[in-house]
Amino acid sequence: MSRSAGFTLRLARPSWFSPRVLRTEVLAGLVVALALIPEAIAFSLVAGVDPRVGLFAAFTMAVTIAFVGGRPAMISAATGAVALVVAPVAREYGVEYLFATVVLGGLLQIVLAVAGIARLMRFLPRSVMVGFVNALAILIFISQLPYLIGVPWPVYALLAAALVIMVGLPRLTRAVPAPLVSIVVLTLFTVAVGMAVPTVGDQGALPDSLPMPGLPAVPFTWETLRTIAPYALALAVVGLIESLMTAKLVDEITDTHSDKTRESWGQGVANIVTGFFGGMGGCAMIGQTMINVKVSGGRTRLSTFLAGAFLLILVIPLDGVVAKIPMAALVAVMVMVSVGTFDWHSIHPRTLRRMPKSETAVMLSAVAVTVATSNLAYGVGVGVIVAMILFARQVARVVQVTSVLDPGGATKIYRVDGQLFFASSNDLVFQFDYANDPDNVVIDLSAATIWDASTVAALDAITTKYSARGKTATITGMNEPSRLRHAALAGSLTPAH
Repeated sequence: MSRSAGFTLRLARPSWFSPRVLRTEVLAGLVVALALIPEAIAFSLVAGVDPRVGLFAAFTMAVTIAFVGGRPAMISAATGAVALVVAPVAREYGVEYLFATVVLGGLLQIVLAVAGIARLMRFLPRSVMVGFVNALAILIFISQLPYLIGVPWPVYALLAAALVIMVGLPRLTRAVPAPLVSIVVLTLFTVAVGMAVPTVGDQGALPDSLPMPGLPAVPFTWETLRTIAPYALALAVVGLIESLMTAKLVDEITDTHSDKTRESWGQGVANIVTGFFGGMGGCAMIGQTMINVKVSGGRTRLSTFLAGAFLLILVIPLDGVVAKIPMAALVAVMVMVSVGTFDWHSIHPRTLRRMPKSETAVMLSAVAVTVATSNLAYGVGVGVIVAMILFARQVARVVQVTSVLDPGGATKIYRVDGQLFFASSNDLVFQFDYANDPDNVVIDLSAATIWDASTVAALDAITTKYSARGKTATITGMNEPSRLRHAALAGSLTPAH
């Protein structure tokens, strides 16, 4: 606090600036860092690059997004979806082209953020979100199975012990994160008894030096841009979808709101930095984010920053210690994350009985496609498309056409109720009795709204059919948006004869 010219300037106090919160954030960051190591190494192998490339990406993404991201406590690092996108680049053109792809992907994410991609999140139905969460939980669990197949039997005993610790310890105390305790206990035990089980060190070589910045060693030509642009666009879109979906999930868990636009361009900045530091790129990680937010209680940017900082400390100065951590301990952490992430309420028989079948179909389609392709973007895309189709069918059915003949019998009035768009207006033309109606027909749209050109074309067809029989059809009652849309398009949607 400083005093000048009679006023007091009070600097905002960081949300983690208290002993209790600081302890929680530090321990949460440490647990996440331990969980990031095997994941980053595994995703490096998926991308076909050296494990150091994935580990450097985990470090730079986490540290950078801690400052520029819009969702505090969310963890960004190298991910499986991004690894699948960039794998062809590394395989066919080399790792330097991969780095260039990551930088360009980051630039495209910034462009998409400025264009307002974050606002599209409002069009994601809840059923798609539930499908996204459930599919993530399944993928997290499936990703751990390779560590449990063809391994010595003590691995299963260690896994069971770790699960017991993580389930039982929180009932006794929450002073320290249960995942951290299970990792430490199992590591000390396996080292003390000399147990031969798979460890982190078996997953690949850990870095022995700090990452250094530099431009990707590729020719700066149009040919290079044409080569990497499709992969960079895929990286940008996949990364933003996963990040924004994860941010929305954390919003719900913490009952707080986050800046999705800032998160979008923040992901771009993080990927640009990562590309310059020789990383494979990345986005938000649902598994590690759940460890940080749901399991360890992280709530601020400090835990995100420390996750990246601790990762670098663990894999360089303390690489010998980290290498001895049994994979069973980390697998147990991810299994608990999977169980905690899955929305069990969504598949409860009582919920399924009450939930509309269309909502369940959307959720299951998102889960099925995501699990089948291991690509969250595909699952979300298919879920949204299925939701749109089912919604269009439902809305189309609520359009009603009723008619009444005036007392004199000279005029018939049709009243149209509902939302008129391509799905509901296609059958509208068949709702009128052209042959038997009187010479004067009134179509009352005071309880309807015209939304598109398809509806205007349908109304043109109706009036044309009456005109061909020497009858007059008058459209009345349109609200202002419908009137303007009809006035602009009526008579111009079919070729003149």
